[in-house]
Amino acid sequence: MKRRTETAAKIKGFWRILGPGLVTGAADDDPSGIATYSQTGAQFGYGQLWTALYMLPLMTAVQEACARIGLVTGKGITSIVKERYSRSVLYAVVGLVVVANVINIGADLGAMAAAAQLLVPVPFIVLTLVFTTIILLLEVFTNYKVYSKILKWLAITLLAYPITLFIVHQPWATILKASVVPHFEFSFAFFFIITGVLGTTISPYMFFWEASQEVEEDKEKHLLTGSKPNVSMISVHRMRVDNTFGMIFSEFATWSIIVVGATVLHNSGVHDVKTAADAAKAIEPLVHSFPHAGFLSKLIFSIGIIGLGMLAIPVLSGSAAYSVAEAFNWQASLNLKLNKAKGFYTIIIAATIVGLILNFIGIDPVKALVYAAVLNGVAAVPLLFLVIKISGDEKIMGEFKSGWLSKTILWVTFVAMGAAAVTMFYTILK
Repeated sequence: MKRRTETAAKIKGFWRILGPGLVTGAADDDPSGIATYSQTGAQFGYGQLWTALYMLPLMTAVQEACARIGLVTGKGITSIVKERYSRSVLYAVVGLVVVANVINIGADLGAMAAAAQLLVPVPFIVLTLVFTTIILLLEVFTNYKVYSKILKWLAITLLAYPITLFIVHQPWATILKASVVPHFEFSFAFFFIITGVLGTTISPYMFFWEASQEVEEDKEKHLLTGSKPNVSMISVHRMRVDNTFGMIFSEFATWSIIVVGATVLHNSGVHDVKTAADAAKAIEPLVHSFPHAGFLSKLIFSIGIIGLGMLAIPVLSGSAAYSVAEAFNWQASLNLKLNKAKGFYTIIIAATIVGLILNFIGIDPVKALVYAAVLNGVAAVPLLFLVIKISGDEKIMGEFKSGWLSKTILWVTFVAMGAAAVTMFYTILK
């Protein structure tokens, strides 16, 4: 009995440590991520499965650097850029984040509506309006402590794919080899999807969100007592545990989605995920023993897409709002009420509404998700450069500046993402 109590206490303690890292990792597998990874598996089978393993240390290092910047300085990335760089750099950073995030919001809202239409015969426009309203009401009128708990629990919806992974008969020898041995095809289609995979995994909005959420955590724990937070090695260690767990959770889900897409879709002759219904087929084996497997797979898929959209869209609009608010010295915090941070919440509302409007210009929701991921892959490259410079600057970070290992992995990430984007554009011109 005593052992059970101790185990329960340890689990509860570990759950308390989890926060910005877990939420950011789960938000990484947003509808855009699910669509891109499903398309990867459907189009190339196990050919790009290795990206999940090799992206894990890259993604972990990038998000650790961003979280450390927020935790140690008590400032978001945009605030530091404003202090250290020219206005042109500042506006370029803010512009990249806002544009990429708004497009991603639009794609995610469209995917949520398309997924819901698999279950209910309600017009697309009505569903997008309903989801937009619910998300804005939660984000604007719920305080940070409550809202962060909601976000943590929404992360559980990612489990549909790992469960499906172990239900379907898998060629494990082939999968394990494909997970470790890189495979390349020198074509536009291959590098387009690889750029999308990198972009939806190592996304600009994640950089700004996790840094800003560490600042929120500092405020919540009353660590912001002077010009800088009172940070200890224990705080940094807890942040790293949270971040590492969140990234492992995220990449395991990524790996699972690609495997399921390859096994269920690619091996069945479905090489292009055109609609939400196509994507839903990937988890049909999860419910194959039930009489209404088709409906149940759509139900589980829709819940996952909607749940992760509810998680990711506030992260996207919130990171855009933090970036703009910091650039113009506005009050910025999810803990503040609307009348205390009007500019901050105006950006959240505007970004979400503009994203909503993008759904009415005739772009297919599933295609929009993949294109949003590719845009993130291109936009992340210059922003990564700034993260590397800031996190390694002793004047900014003090004793918590990046060590040699962090710097090495960050530069490898920068080169890899830059090379993928350049090669993609080269194959277009070739």
